[in-house]
Amino acid sequence: MEFNHTSVLLTETIENLNIKPDGIYVDGTLGGGGHSYEVLKRLSPQGRLIGIDQDADAIAAAGERLKEFGDRLTIIRSNYADMKKELERIGVASVDGIVLDLGVSSFQLDTPERGFTYRVEDAPLDMRMDQRSSISARDIVNDYSEGELYRIIRDYGEDRFAKNIAKHIVAARQNAPIETTGQLNGIIAAAIPKKVAKTGGHPAKRTYQAIRIACNHELDVLRDHLDEMIGLLNPGGRICIITFHSLEDRIVKTIFKNNEDPCTCPPDFPVCVCGNVSKGRVITKKPILPTDGEMERNPRSKSAKLRVFEKK
Repeated sequence: MEFNHTSVLLTETIENLNIKPDGIYVDGTLGGGGHSYEVLKRLSPQGRLIGIDQDADAIAAAGERLKEFGDRLTIIRSNYADMKKELERIGVASVDGIVLDLGVSSFQLDTPERGFTYRVEDAPLDMRMDQRSSISARDIVNDYSEGELYRIIRDYGEDRFAKNIAKHIVAARQNAPIETTGQLNGIIAAAIPKKVAKTGGHPAKRTYQAIRIACNHELDVLRDHLDEMIGLLNPGGRICIITFHSLEDRIVKTIFKNNEDPCTCPPDFPVCVCGNVSKGRVITKKPILPTDGEMERNPRSKSAKLRVFEKK
């Protein structure tokens, strides 16, 4: 299957990167190479882009799509959590811009065997962005305790029926392992009041989001490494992050704000004595949202938000 993915907020992201033709840029979620292509088009032969992705299908597709740019492009199979280490390995100490598109790609959603979507009934429960990972969605659904499942669905899916869904999953797996998306869909549907299921969109949507986040440690990776990525930027360099749900957006908003104003002194102190120095400024006081036209062309862009930070 061809790796298809429509890059969200593409024009807005490229504009906010303030690309320098001879600069060094990192696409930490390379995907099909949509954002990277637009960056590379704007680079001179002295410029460079490093694309990072943990998905082998994405690596293959982006390599083909971007091959015209030759040695201006370096592709690394890794998680963006290891960005600093991977850049050091290839001799890059700092960069002029970073892009993260945190959404699941259209390819991943539309490839049934990847198990990312509740819209296919007979797909295996997988959801691993990196197929080398030892923990899949199947392992989480069948091996995690009821309490762990409840916390995952409550915290990562923000589902008010998390407790009942976790209870139903544990009860169902006592008869036989839960192997497919169709089985999980049926269990979730049975755990949600029919009146709510008819009006609240697909009943499995929030649970799938929660399991996927847990499977790929998505929030931990973002929370634990965003400060480090800001630290990789040269003065005037920018990081552009596209999020797709409130949990990610909240983390980005908070960390950007703390890097702009890290002072921990009490508000009534006349001068700062904590010694924490601002690392830059938040460019987007409010997130940039897709236009009506983009949402019409690409319905998957509806929940996207772009936030931008500039290093001092």
